[in-house]
Amino acid sequence: MGNSKTVEKDNVLKKILHKGRSVALVLGIYDIIAVNASFFLALWFRFDCKYSVMSNADNEKYLHAWLAFTGMYSVFCIIVFYFMNLYRSIWKYASYSELVKIAAATMMTGVFHTVFITAFFRTMPVAYYIVGILLQFMLITGIRFSYRFIYLLSAQKDKNSLPVMLIGAGSAGQMILRDINFAAESNEKVVCIIDDNPDKKARLLDGVPIVGNRDDILANVEKYHVKKIVIAVPSASVADRRDILNICKETDCELKNLPGIFQMVEGKVTVSQLKNVAIEDLLGRDPIKTDMSEVYKFISGKTVLVTGGGGTIGSELCRQVAAHNPKQLIIFDIYENSTYSIQLELKKRFPYMKLEVLIGSVRDSRKIFDVMKKYRPNLVLHAAAHKHVPLMEDSPCEAIKNNAIGTYKTAYAAMVNGCERFVLISTDKAVNPTNIMGASKRLCEMIIQSFGKKIKDGKADEIPQLFTHGVYRENSHEDLLDDVEFDYSNIHTEFVAVRFGNVLGSNGSVVPIFKKQIESGGPVTVTDKDINRFFMLVNEAVSLVLLAGSKAHGGEIFVLDMGEPVKIDTLARNLIKLSGYKPDVDIKVEYTGLRPGEKLYEEKLMSEEGLRKTEDDLIYIGNPIPLDTEKLLSQLDKLMSVAYSNDEDIRSYVEEMVPTYHEASVVNAKFNKDKANK
Repeated sequence: MGNSKTVEKDNVLKKILHKGRSVALVLGIYDIIAVNASFFLALWFRFDCKYSVMSNADNEKYLHAWLAFTGMYSVFCIIVFYFMNLYRSIWKYASYSELVKIAAATMMTGVFHTVFITAFFRTMPVAYYIVGILLQFMLITGIRFSYRFIYLLSAQKDKNSLPVMLIGAGSAGQMILRDINFAAESNEKVVCIIDDNPDKKARLLDGVPIVGNRDDILANVEKYHVKKIVIAVPSASVADRRDILNICKETDCELKNLPGIFQMVEGKVTVSQLKNVAIEDLLGRDPIKTDMSEVYKFISGKTVLVTGGGGTIGSELCRQVAAHNPKQLIIFDIYENSTYSIQLELKKRFPYMKLEVLIGSVRDSRKIFDVMKKYRPNLVLHAAAHKHVPLMEDSPCEAIKNNAIGTYKTAYAAMVNGCERFVLISTDKAVNPTNIMGASKRLCEMIIQSFGKKIKDGKADEIPQLFTHGVYRENSHEDLLDDVEFDYSNIHTEFVAVRFGNVLGSNGSVVPIFKKQIESGGPVTVTDKDINRFFMLVNEAVSLVLLAGSKAHGGEIFVLDMGEPVKIDTLARNLIKLSGYKPDVDIKVEYTGLRPGEKLYEEKLMSEEGLRKTEDDLIYIGNPIPLDTEKLLSQLDKLMSVAYSNDEDIRSYVEEMVPTYHEASVVNAKFNKDKANK
């Protein structure tokens, strides 16, 4: 099978090469005729277009000189044209650069003709030299550019072509315009162009009118019956791009976007580079930018362990860590499919990086302990967690086992095996939680804060070890590894949590769900008209996590200023508009009601926490809420027993340990009441 495909590819390649050689051969023959005919015609014009005058006894010496020089001149011209690549260009796309090459080749051959025919044969009339060179340029140029002219005429779109508005009359816009209007396989046609440069208004770009600036978008969509808008402003600021998109989404047009300026640098701006406008373009803030130099210095040469490395956040953590020269990267996850995918990706991108990929659960005390003991990571990025709110409401014991107890076991194993920094991936749902998932993540924060406090107080040996293998014995470490003696006086692990909102495009997030619903024709389902959430991009989340890992001093909760929360209803309707449909007309929006444990709004910090600003404008540190460390640590053993016995009353135990945990129905009712009073 493989050999047949190879033979087929070779045959296609041979056909292409054969066709290219055939075209070059025809052009070569034409050029020999054209360059000599040019100077013959120049001589003919010199003698009033009368051959009898040109060939009489007085003037035949000029005709004989021309004829004698044709052989030498033909060879020289073919050599010059060959080295000027005039037989290798694709003339269907000929442009200014090809014209310059023809002009240069004509000047070189014209000078050669003038010097050598004069030196070796005779001096010709002045008009012969000038007119001959001009005619040669016209004939050589004409045959080549006629191919492009015929191609452009054949590519003209009919009246039934889909009318397109192009935003951006710069270099990228011009490339996209030509790719749309002159691509035979495209059924689209750019009918008008928008550009904010006032000097370009009322002018033409390749025959297409530039009709105004962004304020004229809506009027011209209606005037030209535009069905699709292509945004080709790769160098525009985030604010300008967002303003343009906010205008465009008020139309019924499908939107396409040129992602960035890198295509301009590589010269690859084509229709294939266009992408659907993403909802993140309409977030209420600019992407966060942080100085990552210290982060990369911290990662370089370190052994880094990422738990949950196959997930959305975990895999992006692995990518960014791998890109900055770690000594070793260990990926630890229980789900093999996604973990295998990131393993293949990293091996391809970083073939010389020392990479270990391990399958296992953070709930398995012996497994996570063995991993920490064997690899002794300097940095642990703990992203392993159950995150789906409704599913965890149905299986609350699993949320506690995996999130709270799993974090405890991982943190303990990291601490006693010399880890320098442990970074917990938390969530805004841990703030005043109304569901068991959020409460379990708040427990995780409390656990790492308790670890940090014990270490700072020099009492790390008082932290009990939790494990489910065999019979539990209080303060016993022999059951896990009998041959290890722990030096608790030398423990220096710094524990930190990073709290952020929903990651756009992550597994289970609303945007991919909405897109699939739109593609299938709807309806788009929203739980409640008033529900809102904070959103961020995956690269922002990962940058914050790594920043926390490099700057942590122990006990902090890092918080990103994510701007204003976004209403999910608005998000869904904007996404419908950006897909070229009308909400509730083409695609229906249905409200299904809040799911178990879901609250109408999310918070970044609890009221008890204060904020300290960092050197990064959009990153803050929340001061830890005072908690009874001794009480918490003593309760965790009981909580673990309750979780592993699958006690249906586990929520009452969690409520006792997390004072800010309240039922969603109570919180939502209070929110609606406060809203009504306002």
